[in-house]
Amino acid sequence: MALPVAAARGPLWRLGPAALSPPRGRIPPPLAPAVPRSPLRSPVRSLSSRAASRALVAAVAAAARRVSARYERYLERSWPRFYLLHSTFKNGVQALFLEVQEIRRIRARMAQLQLSPQQLPYRDMERLRQFRRDVLKAIPIGIIAIPPFANFLVLLLMYFFPRQLLIRHFWTPRQQLEFLDAYDCRRRASHPAVLRALARAARSLPQAQPQQLLLQLCDQVQGGARPHLAQLLAVRSLFSGSLLVLNRLQVDHVRALSQVLFLTPHLPAFLLRRRLRSHVLEIQHLDHALLHLGLAQLSEEELRAACYLRGLNSTHLGRAECQAWLEQWLRLSCELQASEASLLAHSMVLLALDPRQPPRDIPEGHPGG
Repeated sequence: MALPVAAARGPLWRLGPAALSPPRGRIPPPLAPAVPRSPLRSPVRSLSSRAASRALVAAVAAAARRVSARYERYLERSWPRFYLLHSTFKNGVQALFLEVQEIRRIRARMAQLQLSPQQLPYRDMERLRQFRRDVLKAIPIGIIAIPPFANFLVLLLMYFFPRQLLIRHFWTPRQQLEFLDAYDCRRRASHPAVLRALARAARSLPQAQPQQLLLQLCDQVQGGARPHLAQLLAVRSLFSGSLLVLNRLQVDHVRALSQVLFLTPHLPAFLLRRRLRSHVLEIQHLDHALLHLGLAQLSEEELRAACYLRGLNSTHLGRAECQAWLEQWLRLSCELQASEASLLAHSMVLLALDPRQPPRDIPEGHPGG
């Protein structure tokens, strides 16, 4: 192997050292420096940095909670009235946030399973109904807050008119009792007008016996006596095919019933009848869902809210009283058809007496309205 290499290099040695060196004037380009490659990030290092950031966020959140707790203790000690407003607002924001999350969950479930609101369980149906009313109530204050620098006016209005402008999440416990009593007083102020209109419609009935039964029922309620369930079912046929159907009631009669159901009476007659029928049917759907769930599954607060929605002021009643009244209401509601919704609407007046008073008939010879 050495001979061929020497034979190949022989001519080059004869040419001299110039043949082995690069030509003059040409400098070989320098080699480019090697760029060091960045090593791949280790998964262990990535996880450790992520854990460190989470620990930092948790530490900051814990420090913020400690500062907030000290601030609240200072407010409670030095400014008790302002602390009550502050805690009510904070708890209201938290409750409203949870409510919005729950409504989104219900809506997503409805879209996924293609359910209508009437097919939902009782609690989901009631949440949707109450959230819709809360949104409608918050629209005016949202419109007022649109102009620039209107926030101060909004705060003043919310402070001086909490019942009219704030939703239930931002009421103090004392305000909840006061406002529910105030709403019930307004509702009860419409009862005499409903009973007068009902008696006037009863006198226009052609049949003598149903007319007498209905007039006797009106007199019984006006005298402070709570009627029996059998008395209401005895006149059910009058509310499905006569002048007492919702679509044939007089305008003043419909306005009085709308106030009983917390609906605005300042609308055209056809809209009043439509809203009244829609609201009564919604309550009837709730009744069917509540019967399926069972009254024993409701908390005391849920029982009170269910009674209040159906016309009874339950703010000062106990669990047993609310449950007994609701059982009677559900027996009536689930017995009626959709065409008899007018009787269910009038029952919010006829059954709105104190359930602690036992039902009784009117004395013999009591004059008919």
